[in-house]
Amino acid sequence: MGNPNFIDYVKINCRSGKGGAGSAHFFRSRSNPRGGPDGGDGGRGGHIILKGNEQLWTLLHLKYTKHVKAEDGHPGSESLKTGANGKDVILEVPLGTVARNGETSDFLFEITEHGQTQILVSGGRGGLGNDHFKSSTNRTPKYAQPGEPGLDEWHILELKLLAEVGLVGFPNAGKSTLLSVISAARPEIADYPFTTLKPNLGMVQYRDDRSFVVADIPGIIEGAHEGKGLGLRFLRHIERNSLLLFIVPADSDNIKNEYAILLNELKQYNPELLDKTKLLAISKSDLLDKELKDEIKTDLPDIPSVFISSVAQTGLTALKDLIWKYLNI
Repeated sequence: MGNPNFIDYVKINCRSGKGGAGSAHFFRSRSNPRGGPDGGDGGRGGHIILKGNEQLWTLLHLKYTKHVKAEDGHPGSESLKTGANGKDVILEVPLGTVARNGETSDFLFEITEHGQTQILVSGGRGGLGNDHFKSSTNRTPKYAQPGEPGLDEWHILELKLLAEVGLVGFPNAGKSTLLSVISAARPEIADYPFTTLKPNLGMVQYRDDRSFVVADIPGIIEGAHEGKGLGLRFLRHIERNSLLLFIVPADSDNIKNEYAILLNELKQYNPELLDKTKLLAISKSDLLDKELKDEIKTDLPDIPSVFISSVAQTGLTALKDLIWKYLNI
C-alpha cells in the first residue's frame, strides 16, 4: 500500500575523515646541513555534508546507504607544504529534510533551499607541523601534531513535505480520492482505513497555468499525538503546509465534532499548527439532497467550507477557488 518509492525516514552511520598528521621535517641542503624545521600541516579530514536539491521528493536514494565514510586528510610534508584535505561526501536531499542526532533524536538543522549546504559531521582537523613549535628556546622541535580523529556518528534524516496544502482527515474520509481527481497523482485507493501509508503529493493545475501542491498524508486518528497508528509520521508532514484542508465525509455522525477531534490532535502535537489557515471540505456530498445540505450548514465549524463530491465531480472548482484565494491572501 502507498508508494514504495516514497521514503521519509532514514538512519545512517556517518564517519568523517581523520585529519592528516603534521610533518616533523627539517630543512637540509648541502649549503645548510642543519636547517630549521619546515614541516607542513596536515590536511583536514573530509566532512559529510547535506545539500538541498529541489528535484528530489524522497529519501529513497539513501535507504540502502547505511554507512557513509569521508576520506582522511593527507599528512603535511617538507617545505611547509600542507597536506590535501580529505574529500568530502555530499549527500543530496530533498528540501524539507531535517537532520537529527541518531542517539537522542535532537534536532540539528533543516535543509529548506535548493543548493543549501550544511555540514552533518565535521572532519578532524589536520595536525600542525613542527615549524609551529619552534621558539627562542627550542629551535629544532622534533614534535608535530597528529591529526584529530574523525567522528563516527549515527544520524536520522526525516523529510517534511513542502506542499502548500495538507489534507487532514480521519482514515477513509475521501482524501486520496479527492487528490486523484484534482491532480495527476494516482494514490492507491481502497475502502478501508490507512490506505495512505505514505504521503502522496499532487500538483493541482489552477487557472492560467497556475498551480499548487497538495499532500495527502496518512489518516489521523484520535491519539495520533501519542504515537498511535501512523500519527507522528503523519503530523510531521503538516508542520510545513501553509494551509490545512480538513476533509470530513457527509455521512459523518457529527461533522462539527469530527472537526473538533482532528483539531485537538493537531493542538496536542503542536499548538502552532492552529495558526495555519483552515478550510473544510464536506466530502461524499453527492449523498445529500438540498434539504440535508441546508440542515448541515446550520451546524458547521466557523471556517470557510464547501460541499464536494470527488465521485460526482461536484464542488471541485469551488474548492480550488477557495484554496487559491486563501493561499494568496
